[in-house]
Amino acid sequence: MKALVFDEKLRIDDVPMPVLGPGEALVKVLAAGICNTDIEIKHGYMGFLGVPGHEFVGIVEHASNEFLMGKRVVGEINCVCHVCDWCRMEMPHHCSNRTVLGIAGRNGAFAEYVALPEENLHLVPGSIRDDVAVFTEPLAAAFRITEQILVEPEDRVIVLGDGKLGQLVAQTLTLASKNTVCVGRHSWKLELLSRLGIATALDTDPLEPGADVVVEATGRAEGLTRALELVRPEGTIVLKTTVAGTTPVHFAQPVVNEIRIVGSRCGPFRPALEALAMGTVEVRPMISESYDLADGVQAMARAEDPGVMKVLLHM
Repeated sequence: MKALVFDEKLRIDDVPMPVLGPGEALVKVLAAGICNTDIEIKHGYMGFLGVPGHEFVGIVEHASNEFLMGKRVVGEINCVCHVCDWCRMEMPHHCSNRTVLGIAGRNGAFAEYVALPEENLHLVPGSIRDDVAVFTEPLAAAFRITEQILVEPEDRVIVLGDGKLGQLVAQTLTLASKNTVCVGRHSWKLELLSRLGIATALDTDPLEPGADVVVEATGRAEGLTRALELVRPEGTIVLKTTVAGTTPVHFAQPVVNEIRIVGSRCGPFRPALEALAMGTVEVRPMISESYDLADGVQAMARAEDPGVMKVLLHM
């Protein structure tokens, strides 16, 4: 099969078809989305070599569960052992033996076919288009925030970052608190949220500190410093950024102000699919460009351009 492969450089190559393990399904990939984590892999994140890509929609071509055959699906990215301490404590996303689709120990979805445990798959409602279904995984990551912390309707919420994940986080948190503002560097990106009735501000605008919740989704190492400036004493910072480099942190401020800092990663697929089906989260304006898999190297380069938002690959 054809795949986009990273082995210190990107290339399109012929690679073996996935070999299915026990309980795994073979999925023919229809479309996949490029996210910042995929870009960070190019810069050494997780030391990953192989086929990247973890945001996808596809058709099940082989599964032991006959009900899945021929169904359109999306898939959770953590493949877990079920026997380690964290799995037994019902924290499978932190499985000590996990592989992660296109990120750690498992080839990903920038290919014609991908293998995933059947338990990871979720059926996609017929009302959701392929290019919209691709957003399920990152939207689930946005919904993870309200699994981790309680956001009250009167809470003042600041989302730092107007990129792909920041946009999704701003939309999901607006469902919990209308007192949400997204702060970014790009007027055209912020305009996408303004059209949805979500408050926005440029990062050069004066911002009143003292927010109850600040979500850091800038994709930059210095984002945490800015979040610490904006959160109130005993407030909460949620970290969404993952970068290949190191992040400098001065400990005095979060200690003195007793700031709660919460790391946040993967989230629930069911509310993400429901939001996409019902239209309570709108992702179509975020799609900038689409490429065939054969042009995957060009697509990855284009995805790093600040002038684009979401870049999709079609298989």
